[in-house]
Amino acid sequence: MQSATRTHRRALALALFCMLPVFAARATVFSQLQGVVHDSQHRPLPGVHIALAAARSAFTASADTNSEGAFTLLNIPLGDYTVTITHAGFQTLQESLTVHSDTSPTFHFMLEIGSVSETVTVTTPLQTASIDTVTPTTLVDRLDIAQTPGADRTNSMAMITDYVPGAYMTHDMLHMRGGHQVSWLIDGVEIPNTNIASNLAAQIDPKDIDYLEVQRGSYTSDVGDRTYGVFNVVPRTGFERDRQAELVLSAGNFLQTNDQLNLGDHTEKFAYYASLSGDRSDYGLAPPIGRVLHDAANGAGGFASLIYNRTPKDQLRLITQFRRDFFQIPYDPSTTDFEAQ
Repeated sequence: MQSATRTHRRALALALFCMLPVFAARATVFSQLQGVVHDSQHRPLPGVHIALAAARSAFTASADTNSEGAFTLLNIPLGDYTVTITHAGFQTLQESLTVHSDTSPTFHFMLEIGSVSETVTVTTPLQTASIDTVTPTTLVDRLDIAQTPGADRTNSMAMITDYVPGAYMTHDMLHMRGGHQVSWLIDGVEIPNTNIASNLAAQIDPKDIDYLEVQRGSYTSDVGDRTYGVFNVVPRTGFERDRQAELVLSAGNFLQTNDQLNLGDHTEKFAYYASLSGDRSDYGLAPPIGRVLHDAANGAGGFASLIYNRTPKDQLRLITQFRRDFFQIPYDPSTTDFEAQ
């Protein structure tokens, strides 16, 4: 009877988890950009065209300045972007910037008068720090994960420890700023999880992540009592794929494997991404003693993302995931063994 009740509760929790992103996905992974464009005499320029393009996907947005030289771009997902500003009679300005969640940065762009017979493009350096929030934030994208040795393994924390200040592994557990209680979110929606696996390994396979936003303090009130680290995941969507699939197979000592099949595609308004993964190892957790007995780890998971852009301002988004991890702690010798020693 208890087993049936437990199974029912797990099924209900999984159903609620799959429904949460539909209603709250826009809560904390979107931002808006606003600013003013002016000339060298700080006079506002109306009718200037602002074009925003994502560095890692096909997302674009655009706007024109009003009579006061101001513009606003709404519902911008977090990530790296290139903004291009053009206006007749002025030099084209191109700038790289990073958008963080739950911020509303205000930019001031100055255009230089250009010659009619030439085209000049001015490029400014990448803005790596958010000046609109007191929350220390680190942004890691999928290229960083793919190019970092070991960071794309299913249970690896290297994408965090290699990039986030104050993050380290000890006793096989992730610690940040001296503590090991952390929260994982998908598109700003917290993953309901209370087991130890949240800081033994990544709650989402790193290969399924488009961007990982790590917050290290000054959290919002909806995060709860897990305040040592917040990992906000923007998952792969399929907008970066064009009828592409990828098969990852690996093998190593301790009978280690880390395999995944993923595929994705997109049209102008619709995108999908899905993956199946499996991993195992006889290494498991580091034992508290010198002798290793009954030590193992294995898991399996599935992930899917569906996006439909109904209008330029309205987006329907569904994200689902199932995940199972098994960590077997080494057998601790009995008291008799210690007495014999």
